Amino acid sequence: MAVSRFLIGGIASALLLSGGVFIWKGYSQIAEEAVIPDAPPDPGPIPVAGAGAPKRGAAPPELPAAKDASREERRFNRYDRDRNEVVSRVEMMSTRTAAFRKLDKDGNNLLTFEEWAAATGERFAGADKDKSGGLSRAEFATTAPKRAAVAKCKC
Repeated sequence: MAVSRFLIGGIASALLLSGGVFIWKGYSQIAEEAVIPDAPPDPGPIPVAGAGAPKRGAAPPELPAAKDASREERRFNRYDRDRNEVVSRVEMMSTRTAAFRKLDKDGNNLLTFEEWAAATGERFAGADKDKSGGLSRAEFATTAPKRAAVAKCKC
């Protein structure tokens, strides 16, 4: 019984192998018969304008001037990273990531009260120039985040 299964399996695999060879040969003959042109046909001579033809056509229509974006539009566009006209929560919070990383001293992506208090205390102490324990209006103004300098284009 085991020998007959072995023989049947051998005959079936030989038939499959020979069928695959015939199919492969048939496809290779079809591919050899197909003609693929190497280059497009020659379009012929290029027409040349006559002596009395105008040098160029009419001027293109005037394009409308681009309007300057308002302050709010520029601010919105800063947050709308994927330019789909909608600000997602991820886009809104992405600008806060760098500030969070500075506060997270141990780098575990969790901000403890101690980490926050230490950073706030250092910032307060740096702003309290007269060491009075309170911030005057001028001292408080120094705690605002510094704006990044905008490079002028030298186009």
